[in-house]
Amino acid sequence: MRHLWIVGDRRADRLRAAAEYGPGIVAGCHRRLRGPYTGVDTVLYAVLPEAFARWPELVERHRIALLYGIPELAEVIGAGPRQLAFTGPFEQRTRFYGAQMIRCMNQGIVTFLTEYARMARSPLVVVFDDLHAAEETTQELVALLLRRADPEALRVVAGGRRDGLSDQLSAALTRHADLIAATPSSASAGRPADSGRADELVRAFVAADGVGDDPAEIAAYEAADAELRRELHDRRAAELASGVGYGLRMGAIPYHLERGGDPGGRGREALSDALKLSAEIGFSAATVDFGLRGREATDPDAHPDDFRLFTSLAANALVPLDRPDEAYTLYMDLRTRYTDARAHMITSYGIAMLYTRFFTPRDHETALAWQNNAVAISALLPDPRERTTRQVFNDNALALIEMHRGNLERGLELIEAGIARLDQELTPDDWVVHRSQLLYNKTRLLAALGRHEEAYEGFTKLIEMDPYYTDYLSERARISRRRGDLEAALDDYDRAVAMAPPYPELHYNRGTCRAEAGDVSGALADFGYVLEMEPDDVPTLFRRAELLFDAGDLTGAEADVTAGLAVRPGDAELLCLQGMIALERDDAERAADRLDAALMAAPDYAAALVNRAVARFRLGRPDGAVDDLTRALELLGDDPDLLLNRGLAHEAAGRPRQAVDDFDAALSLPGADTAELEPARERCGKLLAGV
Repeated sequence: MRHLWIVGDRRADRLRAAAEYGPGIVAGCHRRLRGPYTGVDTVLYAVLPEAFARWPELVERHRIALLYGIPELAEVIGAGPRQLAFTGPFEQRTRFYGAQMIRCMNQGIVTFLTEYARMARSPLVVVFDDLHAAEETTQELVALLLRRADPEALRVVAGGRRDGLSDQLSAALTRHADLIAATPSSASAGRPADSGRADELVRAFVAADGVGDDPAEIAAYEAADAELRRELHDRRAAELASGVGYGLRMGAIPYHLERGGDPGGRGREALSDALKLSAEIGFSAATVDFGLRGREATDPDAHPDDFRLFTSLAANALVPLDRPDEAYTLYMDLRTRYTDARAHMITSYGIAMLYTRFFTPRDHETALAWQNNAVAISALLPDPRERTTRQVFNDNALALIEMHRGNLERGLELIEAGIARLDQELTPDDWVVHRSQLLYNKTRLLAALGRHEEAYEGFTKLIEMDPYYTDYLSERARISRRRGDLEAALDDYDRAVAMAPPYPELHYNRGTCRAEAGDVSGALADFGYVLEMEPDDVPTLFRRAELLFDAGDLTGAEADVTAGLAVRPGDAELLCLQGMIALERDDAERAADRLDAALMAAPDYAAALVNRAVARFRLGRPDGAVDDLTRALELLGDDPDLLLNRGLAHEAAGRPRQAVDDFDAALSLPGADTAELEPARERCGKLLAGV
């Protein structure tokens, strides 16, 4: 059994075709309805009551991901914990998330759905229709579900037109679903709207929030009197406004009000509300969409503050979508339009961050020039309170650039001065999130400077301030690992995993820590989950392959290495491990070939040199082995095992004097393998003595 992809121009035709494959949850996914998670919310509302009643622990494990982008689900499962960033006014928000956070939430929702379907033990069919018009977040989730869900337990039926699909969703449909063409019904042929029915068709189109696909309705709407359309949109917006949730505020309400009687007023306000919601949550694509639509609806002279907000938040959101050049263009548009100091300060900061963090290659000197401009402007702001907060904010950014330039002490000095100034000039309840960010940056700098005890105390304080922001736990775990306290590190990782969406990096880090602590099965479980979510994650493929290799599972290790090399063909670590697997299989010729390739990619990769020496020795090339081991010793320093092996290679090449020198050097080092060294030393000593 496979998933299904039903293609057709009309919704009714697609749903009729889907019904042939059994009853299921039908979710319309058109973004105009409820924004980014339209359709996903329908599915979760359908399954959560049963899941919460029968398996509350399942819901609890995934509470953060379930509620993050659809807080209305609290009506079903209760509210979840909140991070500090989601408290206080929007104007004081300085920590924003983006597309990568949303992907983690999507992975968590997919995990919940696949586990629910497995526990329910009855096949679940989920129909996601109108995918061509779905917002990017829903398209990504469906793509992940197509890849990760077993269709025997949870079958995805994807419906829509061929156009409008993301590359990710198109690829998932092509790989994991069977294509079915929906048969058009006679009612789908389209009919001209007679004058007597025109108003009825227009009203039906607007009442459906503009998602209707009846050609007659669409034609009637487009031909209708503009005043009638505006009136109908305003009326529909008013109907929806009662008890409105996040979804409608990012979907139907701005859609109607920007087409109503006051697009530059009420429409602009609705788009501003949607923009702030999407930016707070981290819906990057939606934030770009609302920002650009808001610019269209806003008179830049009559409402300059709104125009700047639409532009700057859209520019910020382009960055996690890997579109920094477009962000730069928007920043420069504001600089061209306005002489306002705030516009130039904000855009100078934004452009500085592009240069120091996101452009390739990074250019920290140019970033410094732009950020100095932001710092200079912030010092000239007339309002003392705004001047203080903006100066500290921009000095914090300056500290980041100095850190990237290698000036860690200067960065720490800037941040500490900012913390002291805010403590002196603001009340404890002001700019709480930004103050936590300053402490976080200070603590990371302390860690980078090797002041680990102070950094540990700083992260502990941050955890107490904001216990659900799990980056702090991960950072403290890193310090514990440096101290050699793996138990404390694992406690922090476990706590973070329990409270966070499934960040691949978090599970990877816990996996490496588990492996270091000797918990191979736990490490394999973490690595396996990372690769279930992100199968092309090369570092995880490598680390799992290492564990499998050490456990003697050469087939499993080879499969992971092969998968990693398909993504990154010239990866030296993977090529080296491939060579080591060949050595274990006594295929010295292939091992040498793979290790040659590894050293072509990284000439001073010591592990590859050592293993190629073994391959060369087995192939009867002791001189080549000596060369590799000599270079490895130069890189790693004196090592008794390397000296032993080089001595054996010298012996095989007929150089007993050099062999004895290596054996003697090895015997003088701690950890030497005397059981092998002493007989070898004796053999070569006899050769030198002519015995």
